[in-house]
Amino acid sequence: MSSKYCRECGTKLIEKELEHEGMIPFCPKCDQFRFPQYNVAVIMIVINKSNDKILLIRQYGRPFFILVAGYVTRGESLEDAVRREVREETGMTVSSLKFNRSQYFEKSDALMCNFTAFVDDDAGFDPNYEIDSYGWFTREEARKNIRPDSLAEYFLVSYLDEQQI
Repeated sequence: MSSKYCRECGTKLIEKELEHEGMIPFCPKCDQFRFPQYNVAVIMIVINKSNDKILLIRQYGRPFFILVAGYVTRGESLEDAVRREVREETGMTVSSLKFNRSQYFEKSDALMCNFTAFVDDDAGFDPNYEIDSYGWFTREEARKNIRPDSLAEYFLVSYLDEQQI
């Protein structure tokens, strides 16, 4: 059970059978099932349209390259979260975007929603404190430099492979 207490009244939840759903957390005080909630995040393949290069970043002192990503805030659309996160982390404005795919990521209990975010150029590039270092890579360089065996690699390689079809 992901949550131990009712988000409405604070009562300790119990497991209760719900037809066609299985065992679901249940609040005996509210007499309501409390389906598990999880985080939603966006993860972007940022492409510079002027030179067709892909932005990869390093964060938090780690030695590997990943994609720009961030959590969706309450009341925010996925598309707005993409624009906000790219702007906050890089200073650049997304000129167009495209949804690619999604994947649940257990380590952060988050549904990761992958987009391609196009920027016209890198003229406004001004990385914030979250980015330790970065690189603009050709498609093949990005494929070789993304963190191996990561969700970022899965999203990037899936996108690149689809572009070759």
